[in-house]
Amino acid sequence: MGVIMADFDFLASVDDNKNIKQAQTKFIGTGEVGGKAHSLIIAEEIVTELNSAGKYPALTVDIPEFTVLRTGVFDDFMQMNGLYKIALSDADDSRIAHEFQKADLPFEVLKDLRDLISKANKPLAIRSSSLLEDSKFEPFAGIYNTKMLPNNQMDIDTRCRKLYEAVKLVYASTFFKAPKDYMKATKNRIEDEKMAVIIQEVIGRKHDDRFYPDISGVARSYNFYPMGRSKPEEGVVDLAVGLGKTIVDGGMAWTYSPEDPAQSPPYGTVNEIMKNTQNEFWHIRMSEPEEYDPINETEFMLQSNITEAEKDTALSFSASTVSESGRITPGIGSDGPRIVNFAPILKLELLPLNDAVKELLKLSAAKFNTPVEIEFAVTTEGEGYEASGRLGFLQVRPMVVSNENVEISDSEFDDSNNIITSEFVLGNGSSDTVTDIIYVKPDVFDAKNTKKIAAELEKFNSKLTELNRKYLLIGFGRWGSSDHWLGIPVKWAQISQAKVIIEHGLKNFHIDPSQGSHFFQNITLLKVMYFTINPYLDHGDINMKFLNSQKSITENKLLRHIKLDKPVKIKVNGITSEGIISA
Repeated sequence: MGVIMADFDFLASVDDNKNIKQAQTKFIGTGEVGGKAHSLIIAEEIVTELNSAGKYPALTVDIPEFTVLRTGVFDDFMQMNGLYKIALSDADDSRIAHEFQKADLPFEVLKDLRDLISKANKPLAIRSSSLLEDSKFEPFAGIYNTKMLPNNQMDIDTRCRKLYEAVKLVYASTFFKAPKDYMKATKNRIEDEKMAVIIQEVIGRKHDDRFYPDISGVARSYNFYPMGRSKPEEGVVDLAVGLGKTIVDGGMAWTYSPEDPAQSPPYGTVNEIMKNTQNEFWHIRMSEPEEYDPINETEFMLQSNITEAEKDTALSFSASTVSESGRITPGIGSDGPRIVNFAPILKLELLPLNDAVKELLKLSAAKFNTPVEIEFAVTTEGEGYEASGRLGFLQVRPMVVSNENVEISDSEFDDSNNIITSEFVLGNGSSDTVTDIIYVKPDVFDAKNTKKIAAELEKFNSKLTELNRKYLLIGFGRWGSSDHWLGIPVKWAQISQAKVIIEHGLKNFHIDPSQGSHFFQNITLLKVMYFTINPYLDHGDINMKFLNSQKSITENKLLRHIKLDKPVKIKVNGITSEGIISA
């Protein structure tokens, strides 16, 4: 097996044919590097261009060190262990994962992995890089597993074993239910997928038994939901304390326009801001986990209250303080409730983070010749205007922004035959093929039941998948959030047949959709239209009387499935963000 070895850092460039021009990048095995690794290598060119101007002396911008286990290793692993039978079966995820853990990695790569782990003395992220990941039209965002390792065990044998287990978990996740369902939705074949693996340094600092970055972020050069003075082409950024899992899993993050970073989200009161601020953060557990669980993606991860981050002195650049009079002051120099709004950076500009992110978006969009999304992590040192930091550029992927021209006149928007209207819609286009509607019953909805709702939806979705019928889905809160108190924590596999998704607001329960989440990325790339309706903010309306008057196909305590005699007419104008659904 061919092995290209180098130090645990790299410089690389990629030509138009995706041929890798090797410099100091480290590859193990033969075959391809996969979409995510390919994007990382392009990202190095972007970082080099940004750094050449020397604009940000207080901010070191780089790519965290990484090694790529090429797809040839995956092929050998699958064939030598005879894993395709179980992998392509209908076995559940845990059984597939256990079978993969019992298998052996190719002997030829074990020494290379051991050499790597002996030189790497930081926590590691073991990330997927499949052939289909980060393609322009089918990004497979968040579909495969990532395993975080503390990599701090005293003996190298244990560290090697943890690395092997993590690689095998990523391999196994190629064949989990979510990717298989996603393959069906994108008309790909699971048999054609191949997996490379990225072994990458985690950006962060150690605080007792916790390791995490001060700031994680996801930025887009196009904003599907511009607020206030913002425009779609100005982009949008989500920031959170700790690991980026908070953002990509649809948790509570701070969202702002990079062209107007001092502008706050349109909350009416300080109490609303406090209610919608981040209160938990993800970190790597540097101590031993409570139980050995190699097939658990979060085996070495924990979620802690944000007060723990303040004890770690990790909120200096992230938080503001609310005084007794209700005034919000950047920083944590006085007593009072904290709000994670990143004002020390976005308003006081203690670090040029926003300027660097804007330039990364600009350079990346030019490189890909399309709008892009980037992920990054930041660590800080020092205080006040003497502070410095490191910005780790973690990922860049292309976005799809439709330019189809769909007009909705005022008379159409106000038509009494409309079932649903919204001025806050993601997507663009029209459809007249959907007759099935599944909706969460508003009169019995309770956030404590959202996990049950997700499980029930999977059953409804499976039936419509067998019938090859798309449907319109209506619910409450933030779809796809890992935090079930923010909405219904569905995975894409549980609602894969949804053609249109409606997020409806209830009094005292309205959460803005998370543009940085993997769930959000997949619905945009699969061109699923996403309506946000909040009558209390005049963001549209829904005719529940009409829906309740229709005969149900299936119904239980939480959900109702109806089928109309004729397809509904769906129109979404992606420029104005207006959408209508009419009978």
